[in-house]
Amino acid sequence: MIIRSVEFAGSHVDPGVSVAPELPHVAFWGRSNVGKSSLINVLLRRTRKKVARVSARPGKTQTLNFYIVNRRFVLVDLPGFGYAKVPRTLRESWHRLVRRYLRRSRELAGVVLLVDARRDPSPGDLAAVELLAEVGLPALIVVTKIDKTGKGARENRIARLRERLAVSGDQVLVSSARTGEGREELLGAIADLLAAEGEGTGGSDGH
Repeated sequence: MIIRSVEFAGSHVDPGVSVAPELPHVAFWGRSNVGKSSLINVLLRRTRKKVARVSARPGKTQTLNFYIVNRRFVLVDLPGFGYAKVPRTLRESWHRLVRRYLRRSRELAGVVLLVDARRDPSPGDLAAVELLAEVGLPALIVVTKIDKTGKGARENRIARLRERLAVSGDQVLVSSARTGEGREELLGAIADLLAAEGEGTGGSDGH
């Protein structure tokens, strides 16, 4: 998949909002400091003029943020879970917003769930996988910050994460926002996800 255009389509706090309902949605989700915004900017080749706001303070994303990519699908940047220096009530409101969106969105084709290569899955990571299985959404697991893991330990680290999350190997990809590793593989996996969605709805997929 070649990224030709990215259009910001709005930020919303209504989980029932319908943005570009004619297009499938792919949501990005993960722990607040997992590097989600950096990865989205690298994926969309918007590292100079960023589309997703990057901050040294986790918890910057507080709304559902929608980006129309190639006029083919909508990338949805979801608020993170877990660590963030904000009141607990605010974190809980973000979590409710995401849960309602995941359950209600008719356009959602799948979710890209990010986990940190340097850490074992958190309770939030495990709960996220359980929720996605519960609502029946296709999920890709992307291991971020893989450049911070030594090459000798990489395979064992990925295997441990896969085991702890109880997901199959073909669901797991690696990435690095710093080096760009894994970008093409992730774009290809998203294209496959969209193609499967098109087949399921009788539509066609054009990259």
